[in-house]
Amino acid sequence: MGMETATRSTDPRVATAIAHWAPRFVSNGVLLADFEEVTAGIERWEDWCRAWCARGEVHEALGREALAQGHKLTAGEHLVRAAMYYHFAKFVFVHDQKQMRDAHLRSVECYQAALPLMRPAGERVAIPFEGKTLYGVLRRPAVASGRATGRSPILIMAPGLDSTKESCTPTRSRFLARGIAILAIDGPGQGEAEYEIPICGDYERAARAVCDWIEKRADLGRGQDRHVGREPRRLLRAARDGLRESESKPASHSPGRSNGRKSGARCRCSRARPSACAAIARPRPTR
Repeated sequence: MGMETATRSTDPRVATAIAHWAPRFVSNGVLLADFEEVTAGIERWEDWCRAWCARGEVHEALGREALAQGHKLTAGEHLVRAAMYYHFAKFVFVHDQKQMRDAHLRSVECYQAALPLMRPAGERVAIPFEGKTLYGVLRRPAVASGRATGRSPILIMAPGLDSTKESCTPTRSRFLARGIAILAIDGPGQGEAEYEIPICGDYERAARAVCDWIEKRADLGRGQDRHVGREPRRLLRAARDGLRESESKPASHSPGRSNGRKSGARCRCSRARPSACAAIARPRPTR
């Protein structure tokens, strides 16, 4: 049985969003009470972004107040939550590009402010890509500092078209707890790159750039023993550069939909299914 939320809206777009997105929002850090309160007050789809930004501002203010008082962990938690609220404010809000982009930038800003406050701390990274830049978030497990080589196995997370590197934060903790570093990226047409770099069907171009960047880091896993899985599916083509395929699941967007991005490229996934994607790179064993 799915979550049911009361709303005064007669807008079918709002009703559909509530019916389909509640589990996704809550699993990604939105408080259920906030989801119910915010959506209950939304009458029109045009109010969606504004309403979620208003609630995001509440958590952002709590985070910055906690930081001023020296409560760094609490501050980081509030700022991450604010980032998620701003993210879901802009979530497929493509009909108003200004509101969408403003909310997105606030999400990035809050998440970046939270990075040094996380346990373990995070790092914003810039990855060269065909004369432009892909941005990512790198977090290394606390146990990595105890390794003789200082290198960690690494899992690359590439979001679906409607997700960003800031989303799926709860999922990352499972890998970090097991000694695996996480590199979440915004690929072409995703997150911060969606405004400057068009969607590309040959996603292996981005995968190659990310793997080349990893190779240059002395603190991250290197070598040929890598596993690629889930979505975007075309990340699997990076097997040409030493990545070994393990599992594939399609992206979390509708088949054949260009998703309103500036490129006319269409998704070639076989079916719609929400998921995160991953590629694990393990350091070559030393003798």
